[in-house]
Amino acid sequence: MLQPHSLLWHYLWIGPQVLQAALVVFLWRSGLHRTYPVFLTYLAFGATEGFILYGMDVLPWVSAQMFWEAFCVGAVIEGIIKFCVVGELFFQLLRSRPTLAKVGSRLISGAGASLILLAVAVAAYTPIVHRQAVLMSRAHILLQSSYVIDCGLALFLFLFAAHFKLVWDHRAFGIAVGLGIVWCEHMAGWALSANGVLHDKSYLLDFLNMATFHVCVLIWFYFLLVPHKVTTTSAVSLPENNLDIWNRELERLLQQ
Repeated sequence: MLQPHSLLWHYLWIGPQVLQAALVVFLWRSGLHRTYPVFLTYLAFGATEGFILYGMDVLPWVSAQMFWEAFCVGAVIEGIIKFCVVGELFFQLLRSRPTLAKVGSRLISGAGASLILLAVAVAAYTPIVHRQAVLMSRAHILLQSSYVIDCGLALFLFLFAAHFKLVWDHRAFGIAVGLGIVWCEHMAGWALSANGVLHDKSYLLDFLNMATFHVCVLIWFYFLLVPHKVTTTSAVSLPENNLDIWNRELERLLQQ
């Protein structure tokens, strides 16, 4: 549909989608889908979207217009799911404080969904200079805006955990690290693409984006499937954290 590609390009596109589909099966069989249902949805949708877009790219009768329309629809849906994943990670980070975790995760998911709709509006109403590639340019702006928000939320998670000295579950930490890496790299890549950098060699950014995502899927495989060594420490009473106070007060307010 677009242009002929090398064997490496085909592998870097389809390989991570196969790995995502396999990871969905492993998570389901291991029972981890009960702990991370939104992340499982993210993996399943990402794999399905990747297979569909790959098929549309290689089929000769699919036009560029059809491809970029499907691309934009998938980007919006995936963007909403990503914010729900951040909310799920926030819930896992505060799982010992259930009331605060539940309210906080809902606020993050709702705010994220609103921000992705704002990104859609920005992409739809931004003036486009190159009239011959309007839809592709709007897709680039949409992704650039979306990944800026993603990176901000990922940074918030790590700073929040560091500030309150919260202990990550190793699986949640692996998911967050993988998402943080791929979002930061994609934000930089799509920003360069949207500003016309390497315009004549845009395939280099495609290789970088796909290779980075491939690495992040492998990171998820490691943290989710490799058994974690549990270290035993002496029981020491920890000082009360402000989060404990907030959790009690929020629970009290909700019960009134």
